[in-house]
Amino acid sequence: MKVKKYMAPSMAEAMKRIREELGSDAIILSSKAVYIGGFLGLFKKRNIEVIAAIEVSQPNQMVTKQKTKKLPVKQEISSNSTITQEGNNESTDLLKELEGLKDMIKSIQITSDRHYPGKLQKINDYLTEQEVDVQLRSQIMDELLGKWFALKQQSTDEEVQGWLEEALFEILEKVQNGKPGLQKKYINIVGPTGVGKTTTLAKVAAETMLRHSKKVAFITTDTYRIAAIDQLKTYAKILNVPIEVAYNLEDFKKAKERFSHYDFVFIDTAGRNFRNPQYVKDISEIIDFTDEMETYLVLSLTSKQKDMEDIYRQFASISIKQIIFTKADETSTFGAIFNFIHAHKLGAAYITNGQNVPDDIEKATSSQLLKTAFGAKKYERSS
Repeated sequence: MKVKKYMAPSMAEAMKRIREELGSDAIILSSKAVYIGGFLGLFKKRNIEVIAAIEVSQPNQMVTKQKTKKLPVKQEISSNSTITQEGNNESTDLLKELEGLKDMIKSIQITSDRHYPGKLQKINDYLTEQEVDVQLRSQIMDELLGKWFALKQQSTDEEVQGWLEEALFEILEKVQNGKPGLQKKYINIVGPTGVGKTTTLAKVAAETMLRHSKKVAFITTDTYRIAAIDQLKTYAKILNVPIEVAYNLEDFKKAKERFSHYDFVFIDTAGRNFRNPQYVKDISEIIDFTDEMETYLVLSLTSKQKDMEDIYRQFASISIKQIIFTKADETSTFGAIFNFIHAHKLGAAYITNGQNVPDDIEKATSSQLLKTAFGAKKYERSS
């Protein structure tokens, strides 16, 4: 058996190095947090110390330096029958720890198909069902695995669930969620057809009016569908706000002049096939994207992950401030939320869960997203 100690800034980085050097069949013997460096006892850097081991296929074969010099890496690992030497004292300590953990080694085997011990396997299966991206899932599971071994497998189901919620919360907290701000006068809502742009626009406008007492107006550039214009006119009538229809850039500028004394102007764009690059070009020819405007991209949680990625790339030429996730009430899988935020480092402004205006919309704080996706309540204090 080959045993080696690793020091890394995170469990994920340690696991990556272990897989690269020892392979996916390696076993984690122990892990713990250590603090190094600093000045006068302050500013110490937190690292993770992990001890890993790998079984070798030919334990009795002794190989000389001359013979192993030209062996491929895989064959060299199979032929090596000694524990990696990092000093006599350290090797002795590792051997003692190895003897004390033999039972654990026998009961736990992490294979290339990524099976996890007991409770952790249930978590991995759950993340798979929720369609969490395989790389992100592996990163999360590596973090949970480190905690599992550090506590010698003594954790309850509730504690393991708490680890998962904490890991997901940390991913969400790396970006700004639930703080749309509405710092610019013109609020532009874009996205493909069928994601609920017009209804979402009405919900955000209603919230701005009712909760913040702001004076708002509507401009629609969705002249491709009469029904879309009628829908926004209906919302405008209910909310008692003015609306202008812009067929071209000149109409858009006139509408802006008419609404120059309003606090916010919400702009509804055409919902068309997002795979056609002409769509975004047409929007740019009608809407004057100035420094006074902020744009929100609407994505439906019922969409495939690949479609979400394609939609985002299609709108790459427009500066997107945040995402609005819709139709949370029409799906049972929420992995796309974490996949998208983690991949693009772009926060969410709102999440919607129905058609009612002005209801069925929530600010997408990290705690609200976690609650929507997994029913977690632990982090509601951060809303």
